[in-house]
Amino acid sequence: MGFQRNQRTFRPKKSAPSGSKGAQLRKHIDATLGSGNLREAVKLPTGEDLNEWLAVNTVDFFNQVNLLYGTLTEFCTAENCPTMTAGPKYEYRWADGVQIKKPIEVSAPKYVEYLMDWIESQLDDESIFPQKLGAPFPTNFREVVKTIFKRLFRVYAHIYHSHFQKIEFGLIDKKELAPLQELIESIVPY
Repeated sequence: MGFQRNQRTFRPKKSAPSGSKGAQLRKHIDATLGSGNLREAVKLPTGEDLNEWLAVNTVDFFNQVNLLYGTLTEFCTAENCPTMTAGPKYEYRWADGVQIKKPIEVSAPKYVEYLMDWIESQLDDESIFPQKLGAPFPTNFREVVKTIFKRLFRVYAHIYHSHFQKIEFGLIDKKELAPLQELIESIVPY
């Protein structure tokens, strides 16, 4: 059986918003992440606009989740993951408040597809994520970003609970994991 990828879910990388300003902030993120100091990497750079910073990091998080989830589409199927869960206690239902107002139960891949379409439509809307330098952000921008981050985090939670072993144990020989075996056993549900 050949490797098939869900083209709707595995989508091209979005570029940073707000023109050259976004590109500058993107370079700053790369430089500080490379230092290994996560506190510095997430700190608002001196003199920068908070909304610009949030916008660039939102696009970055969207791209990272897309990239990671895209490697799992062969395992995360409607058959394997008929509901969008993160362990036995958490199930997520989809609603966008526009076309789907009452939350509906969908498979994990369908949830991710709905989610990525929903986020992408906001990233492409210049009244929410302005592309022109100095263009105003909406007054509710922080709330928009909070909702995007909350929902993207659900994809991480699903991957961790349902597909963690595929990521780790499929790529790293178990004997290589021996130094961290106790830690791994404490966080990986068997």
